[in-house]
Amino acid sequence: MEDIIKQQANQKLPLQGAGGAGPGTIRVATIEDCPRMMELVHELALFEKAPEQVTVTLQEFEDAGFGPKPVWKAFVAEVDGRILGFAIYYVRYSTWKGCRMYLEDLVVTEESRGMGLGKLLFARLFEEVKEQGFSGMVWQVLDWNEPAINFYKKYNAEFDAGWINVSVSKEQIEGF
Repeated sequence: MEDIIKQQANQKLPLQGAGGAGPGTIRVATIEDCPRMMELVHELALFEKAPEQVTVTLQEFEDAGFGPKPVWKAFVAEVDGRILGFAIYYVRYSTWKGCRMYLEDLVVTEESRGMGLGKLLFARLFEEVKEQGFSGMVWQVLDWNEPAINFYKKYNAEFDAGWINVSVSKEQIEGF
């Protein structure tokens, strides 16, 4: 059974417009992937005009994924031995819908967009939803990120209006 899971997790997949790039692999992330994943997190934060918002350390990131109480799982898109994208998720519980996958980030390096890596990662996430028996997948997208919005529209994703994101930082909590 473990061999079957490994085969599914490490699929060699054809890429679109790869321009001579070797075959792509979508596989489950390992702790060794975390430094590269953090590089991509910083690239994403820069793209989203909020580089100062990334405060998690590499050690915290690794512990959250591979420590004694892991809270996230990720898939990486690898081409010629280099990680060019990843999708990271955790389980969210909805009192209305039950257990759902919460897609925290789907990132493909800017120079690698158009190769089909986002589609492959999304397809792997859909497989994971089915395999884990989740009731669906939810995520957020910035209202100005037209390329991402257009990508999600291809999947007939529903966009919820009327919801406002709310958060409280550790520092704010310490003030109470």
